[in-house]
Amino acid sequence: MKTKLLICCVTILLLSVSCHRKTTIPAIIPEPTEMVVGTGTYSLKSGKTIGIKTSELTPAAEYLQQILSTDYALNFTLQEGTGDITLSIDTTGLSNEGYRLEVTSKGIAITAHDYKGTIAALQSLRQLLPVPGDENADLSLSEITIQDAPRFEWRGIMLDVSRHFYDKEEIKRLLDLMAFYKLNKFHWHLTDDQGWRVEIKQYPELTGKGAWRHFNSHDKTCMKLAETENNPDYNLPKDKLRIVEGDTLYGGYYTQEDIREIVAYAAQRGIDIIPEIDMPGHFLAAIEGYPYLTCFKERGWGATFSTPICPGKDATLDFCRNVYNEIFQLFPYQYVHLGADEVEKTNWKKCPACQKRMKQLGLKTEEELQAWFVKEMEKHFNANGRQLIGWDEILEGGISPTATIAWWRGWIPDVAEKGAKQGNQVIQCPNSVFYFDYGQDSKTLPSLYHYNPVPENLTEEQQSLLKGVQANIWCEWIPSEARMQYMLTPRLLALSEVGWCTTDKKNWGRFRNKMIAHLPRLDAMNINYRIPDIEGFYTKNVFTDQAIIEIPEIAPGISIAYTTDGSFPSANSPRYTGPITVTESTDFIFRTIRPNGTMGDMVKTSYIKSKPLPAQKATPTENGVTASWYHFLGTRCAEIESAELKGSFKMDRIGIPKEVHGVIGLSINGYLEVPKTGIYTFALLSDDGSMLYIDGEEIINNDGEHSPKEIIGQVALEQGLHTIKVLYFDRNGGSLQLQMIDESGKHIPIDTKLLKR
Repeated sequence: MKTKLLICCVTILLLSVSCHRKTTIPAIIPEPTEMVVGTGTYSLKSGKTIGIKTSELTPAAEYLQQILSTDYALNFTLQEGTGDITLSIDTTGLSNEGYRLEVTSKGIAITAHDYKGTIAALQSLRQLLPVPGDENADLSLSEITIQDAPRFEWRGIMLDVSRHFYDKEEIKRLLDLMAFYKLNKFHWHLTDDQGWRVEIKQYPELTGKGAWRHFNSHDKTCMKLAETENNPDYNLPKDKLRIVEGDTLYGGYYTQEDIREIVAYAAQRGIDIIPEIDMPGHFLAAIEGYPYLTCFKERGWGATFSTPICPGKDATLDFCRNVYNEIFQLFPYQYVHLGADEVEKTNWKKCPACQKRMKQLGLKTEEELQAWFVKEMEKHFNANGRQLIGWDEILEGGISPTATIAWWRGWIPDVAEKGAKQGNQVIQCPNSVFYFDYGQDSKTLPSLYHYNPVPENLTEEQQSLLKGVQANIWCEWIPSEARMQYMLTPRLLALSEVGWCTTDKKNWGRFRNKMIAHLPRLDAMNINYRIPDIEGFYTKNVFTDQAIIEIPEIAPGISIAYTTDGSFPSANSPRYTGPITVTESTDFIFRTIRPNGTMGDMVKTSYIKSKPLPAQKATPTENGVTASWYHFLGTRCAEIESAELKGSFKMDRIGIPKEVHGVIGLSINGYLEVPKTGIYTFALLSDDGSMLYIDGEEIINNDGEHSPKEIIGQVALEQGLHTIKVLYFDRNGGSLQLQMIDESGKHIPIDTKLLKR
């Protein structure tokens, strides 16, 4: 009887242990399609082998061998056939870039559809391993089976190296980061007005003159930001400066040998490189050395964009073809990017050669002349076995059915739909979502993560023309690798899931937890990532008695320093350790600090002790507000109303009137009817600058040239009417939105019945 009782107790204990055993789900980014975790383990140790079933995978095996040696001091040898880690190809059972990764107690088997699928599997294997750098880390892997494949074939990053130059080692580190998160297309923006970065042997002055410049407005702004924001990431790298005859020049370029080295480096990591030589506009760096390329001797900037090349001259077309002939030799991939965006066509209207060309070809508009130029270049691309990509302006004036559209102008929402419906392939990179040079806030990552690149109103065949997604990093104000990494990560992690995962596999809460878990990996890679936002307050906070500042934990290892005297927080400043009670008006500056001691963002916030502003005596007669449109070319809201008035419009909301376009300066005025006395919270989002005034008092200052940015402020108001005024400016497609925030923190539109005029 005692024996039976003992057996029963042991059985119950074992069942209890089994029921309470937790299977740890690996934090793999992007989320795999299928993942089953077992109970056994397999240990990685030096002296083991990597087996190669086909010679095609030898570069991948060498890549894995290098990673294991560098990150974990493990020495693996390569051999043909089966090994402790075996790499093989299966073109029948898996889709493009798909793979199956199996870890058992006997070894690791990686089977992929192709080379890129093998690289994707290696990245998943790396993410199963502990963070590199811990000498005592357990290198035992849990048994696991992963079956995986990407949603989209195009998962890219574009880097602009014209505005600020990045040398080949910096490019390699970017490629390493892309590969780790299964991104497979590197769009290299090699030329623009501010610099020509690739050696073309037939035209040496392209780099002789075009690769170096005196400091321009972008450079000076960066140097100013380094000082005013106490942020060395804005400093111009000293190794990209040189002194010539007493002059300081800034820049650099890639030799053709550099290009070949980087192309090979990317190929081993499963990444295609798409070069962009931007034309017919954005060409000043080339025109500097070869001025005959333009319509007239005068060159520089027109009303909006720079002087373009002259498509009326045969010599110009020959020049462009000759440049691309050398580009084709350097980049062995299918696609080449022509650019063709933001072309100032004023000169073409006056140029005899352009007008003669138009007459000969029967072209009616300058947009058709640009379309002809694009098609001429595409013929040359096709004759050399390449396919053309252009920014979405190539739709204007007509487009060939074989050109691929890169949709960037988010304010033209039907580009992807229009392109796909007429049979063109489309790459999704609208600025509203995928411009990683744009500022970041607490809404940036979730907005990016939830983006669905496939419009619902397309047929299955049309949906198949949407090649994928790409993030663009324009570098006007990104002068250093550290600043580039800050703008890129952790957004790159979200991008990887947008491009890889089907909608049903995406989960924001799970992704956010994985992202936090990956921060130590980014630390180990020495990536200068952006620390998640400090939350718990607004830019301007109002209280009548006292306020309490409570900041939620950001991530393990991240600390927060702060000051109240206007000085920049440093490593010696007080740390936030718990709620702060505020009883008098106080300005705070908070700053995050990474585990390695480097400083993150500074966040300035004001706590203002205030009585409610008294209601105004007024008798408005209508609901809504009045918007006045000014022809404004400045960069400060205070100057808008001094410009030429173009018209006024009645509106039921605060935003951009549909009749307004081009050069915009707005002054929007009316009354806000407050239902009860209290503290009200407003959120002002704009691209570019905006200001909010209530009863003549500045509530939100979102002024200056910038990408879409939201600022939140508070004000105490008595019940009744209060004057409201919003100033706003922009050129070339912007956005403006004013909302209120309720007590739960939810953004809500301002009820149009509360707006009076």
